[in-house]
Amino acid sequence: LLYDKGGEEHYNVISALHKSMRNGDPDAAMYWLGRMLEAGEDPLYVARRLIRFASEDVGTADPMALVTAVAARDAIHFLGVPEGKLALAQATTYLALAPKSNALYVGYGRVERDLKEGHVYPVPLAIRNAPTKLMKELEYGKGYEYAHDAEEKTTALECMPDKLRNRRYYEPTEEGREKILGERKKYWEELRRRLRNGK
Repeated sequence: LLYDKGGEEHYNVISALHKSMRNGDPDAAMYWLGRMLEAGEDPLYVARRLIRFASEDVGTADPMALVTAVAARDAIHFLGVPEGKLALAQATTYLALAPKSNALYVGYGRVERDLKEGHVYPVPLAIRNAPTKLMKELEYGKGYEYAHDAEEKTTALECMPDKLRNRRYYEPTEEGREKILGERKKYWEELRRRLRNGK
């Protein structure tokens, strides 16, 4: 098989696997998986790539994607080859057919960019831990409201630094379970807005 574990073909084939899964094509994805495994690629390397894909390309559209990829890693580690190959094939197929969202990837990229640009601010006093008398005197934890004690299960508490108060990082898509999470995010945001405005 034309494959060089340290050269260009290695990167071409792993790219083909990743992009086939991203495109929702389980047949192509399984073919590229087979090309790597049958040529002697380290199956744990493949498992690591599947785990990355589960978060980067599926994310919260299907939270079971990450569970499935990690389980495949555990299976290949426990069984080795050839028995563990099927666990990788199962995860590859699942990931290819899962609803896709890169909202986590994009959102965390926004966080990284903000931090690189110097948006590093103190933790608001209300959500700081106050295990010592001095910290309490410095008003650590002052004004904290325990969400579980509230009827709404959230409070008017602001958890972002003042200078980032309106910043949004995670923007859920309409794909899979993420649609439900997006609706829940809007619900919590609206509820906190009403609580802050005293409505």
